[in-house]
Amino acid sequence: MADEQPDVQVEDVEAVETVETTDVELLEARAIQRHLRRAPRKVRLVADFVRGNTVAKAIEKLAFTKKDAAGDVAKVIKSAAANLRDKFDDESFENEDLVIKKIVVDEGMTLKRIQPAPQGRAHRINKRSCHITVVVGPKTELETTK
Repeated sequence: MADEQPDVQVEDVEAVETVETTDVELLEARAIQRHLRRAPRKVRLVADFVRGNTVAKAIEKLAFTKKDAAGDVAKVIKSAAANLRDKFDDESFENEDLVIKKIVVDEGMTLKRIQPAPQGRAHRINKRSCHITVVVGPKTELETTK
């Protein structure tokens, strides 16, 4: 009795219609900054601030942000926009026409250090790092109407 497998019925899965992809969806480029010595929790605050904006508006916002991570995030956004221009030489893109499709801050390597404490003890210090990934692409008709 214990060795019997329960009967599992798999329902027929209908084929999902494939949506035709337009050239606009394929026009994307990304930039990745790895092993940035800043805590991901602090960098995410800045990334959330510019998510979904145009590249020009994001760079302008970051120029006046007091967070130290703003400079690092701006550098990655500029790099992603430059990568898109290099990838598609035949098209001309301005920063006002490019939108941040995706911006992700992942946790990187953690350096573990020891801080001496009283009575021969030691406290651990975690020096965190992060990875920033930015994907940019041109504005679509839906984003233009917002």
